[in-house]
Amino acid sequence: MFGILPFQFRFRGKVRLLLDIYYCFVDAAPDQTGGAALHPTQIARITGISFTEVAKRLDATPELFVRLPKRDGLTRYRITSSATARSHEEVETLLRNAERNESLLFYAIAFMVLAMLAIVVLTIAPNL
Repeated sequence: MFGILPFQFRFRGKVRLLLDIYYCFVDAAPDQTGGAALHPTQIARITGISFTEVAKRLDATPELFVRLPKRDGLTRYRITSSATARSHEEVETLLRNAERNESLLFYAIAFMVLAMLAIVVLTIAPNL
């Protein structure tokens, strides 16, 4: 059903994965100012999340992760400077709010579909 919609839910149901990836970056280099530059394979090994899921999440959330230019053939990622400047609680709040907004959008779309079905049923029912 979600394949026909022109958008994807980037945060809904994925906040735990995003926080695991975020904390992986935070734990990798706590003393570096710019943070650690990690390849998705490294993140997958540390967090236990599949490589494809890690790569999807890193590409889908430019609010948290930035892709660095390829060096020696490897694409690495780093936490954005805006996320680095925020505290851990603020990043979690940001993700929870984004998830809440996507959930509200999902429920609004579901309500519209149900309302359209109800209108169709109410339109056809008197003719039966």
